[in-house]
Formats: sequence, C-alpha cells, structure tokens
Amino acid sequence: MLSIIIPSYNEEQNIRNTAGTVLSLMKEAQIDCELIFIDDGSKDNTYSEICECAKISKSIRGISFSRNFGKEAAIYAGLEASKGDCAVIIDCDLQFPSQKIIEMYSLWKDGYEVIEGVKTDRGDESAFHKLSAKVFYKIMTAFVGVDMQRTSDFKLIDRKVIDSLISLPERNTFFRALSFWSGFKSTQVEFEVQERQNGESKWGLFKLIKYAISNMTSFTTAPLQIITVMGCIMLIFMGIMAVQTLVRFLLGASAEGFTTVILLLLLIGGSLMLALGIIGYYIARIYEEVKSRPRYIISKKTDENK
Repeated sequence: MLSIIIPSYNEEQNIRNTAGTVLSLMKEAQIDCELIFIDDGSKDNTYSEICECAKISKSIRGISFSRNFGKEAAIYAGLEASKGDCAVIIDCDLQFPSQKIIEMYSLWKDGYEVIEGVKTDRGDESAFHKLSAKVFYKIMTAFVGVDMQRTSDFKLIDRKVIDSLISLPERNTFFRALSFWSGFKSTQVEFEVQERQNGESKWGLFKLIKYAISNMTSFTTAPLQIITVMGCIMLIFMGIMAVQTLVRFLLGASAEGFTTVILLLLLIGGSLMLALGIIGYYIARIYEEVKSRPRYIISKKTDENK
C-alpha cells in the first residue's frame, strides 16, 4: 500500500479537490493507497473539510495539531502515522503534480528506495524568491556535499527509509536533506511546479528566512565554520595593517590615525557580534534538543470518530 502524506495549513479551499484528484488518479492506476492529511494548526475550516472527506472515503485519514508546529513536524507526523509499504509527500495545493506519483511508484516497484522529485522550473515565483532560494541551496550544496539546487519535499520513500528517519532522536529536522543523508538506493523524477488553483501561498518572506535558517542550523555546522573563516581573514587584514603602519613609521611618514582606528573598531565589533549571534543560535538549538519536547502535539484524529 502507498501512503500519501499531505501537510495542510489554512487549505480549506483545496482539501476536497486534492482528495478527489489524488484518489481518482490512484484508482485509475490501480494503486492501493491511503491519504493522510495533517492539519498544521490551521485557523480556518481545514480540519472540518478533512473530516468530511474522511466520512466519504475510508482511504482518507486526518490528523490535527494543537497549534502550528511547521511543515517539518507535519511531514514526520504523517510518516509516523503511515501504514503503507512506502510513502509520498505532496503539497495540498497540488503545485507538485500528482500525476508524477504514479511514475514514482513504478520506480519504487523497480527497486528504488528513495525517489526524489526535482524541479525543472520553479513556476510563478518572484525574482527575489528565486534568487534567495538559489543562494540558500548553493550554500547547502557546498556544505552538505549533495546537489540540492532543484530539490523539494515531493518524494517517495520506502518503509525502510521511513523507519530510519522517524527513529532519529533529533527534534529539529530538515526532511529534504535527510533523505539524501539516509543513503538508500535513489533516483530522480523531474517535474514542473504547477500554478496554485485556490488560495494564496502561506510562505511569506519572514517565514521563508526563518525556515531557511532553521534548516541550515539543524543539518550543518556551516555557519560556525564561517566564523573561523572570518577570524582568519581578520587576522590577515590586521597583519597587513601592522606591516603598513611599521613601514610608514620607519619612513618617517605620519600614520593615518582616527579614521583607520574607527573603521577597524567597527569591523572587529561587527564581526564579534555576528559571531556571538551565530554561536548563540546554535546554543539555543542545543537547548531545544536537550529539553526533548515532542515535535508536535496531536489534538484530534479522524480515526477517533470511526
């Protein structure tokens, strides 16, 4: 059986269409499946719509969080609740084309354990969004060692991979990168991001920046390594300045004083504050992990009503 995990946040306009579209495709392809909607603390009638769909089809289940815990938590809740031999993660707005699930499922039957959905086109996004995503994934690629330029959460994973990922003790996760890290037999399926049919994207600029920082610090120590590089650059710069000052003194030339000192103080002070900020952020992440709070809290399940 195939488990189809659908994180949902304020998606009341899309629930019925998504459920009907995906179930029709799976029925046509003769794939036994279950749909698991995860309501990530929505403020609209998302969960009510999920409940209505669950009444119509036994293949549909719903989980509702007590509050908004984020997409990563929703994905892991779906994986932990899944009963299938494999699972695929797809967005509720169907910007990830559901037709590709059939191709992924076929590759899984051929023996692949991780089938990554990679973007050939990012769709209708602003130039700033595309640029920031490109920069973020270039940095992640450089430090992770795996090409993540076109990656997405749209992927199908085998039960072995599911069990491996949900067994990880860490609370702050980056699912998109962990599927690479798991190291199972993998392949790729290309797709074009589709236009959103209903509603608006829930990813604002601030939320995207927060998501990027959270994922980077949860998966790599790259920012801490940047501090070391900054320190080396400053030492080289200070050495050059010291040599320049000594040469001017020996030549009897008056050394430029006030402006140079102020600029150096600003450079050193800014670098130290940045370094302390990065270190502080990692300490905060360690604090969150040590508390060992659950990734999410479930308030309701559609299973309880059956």
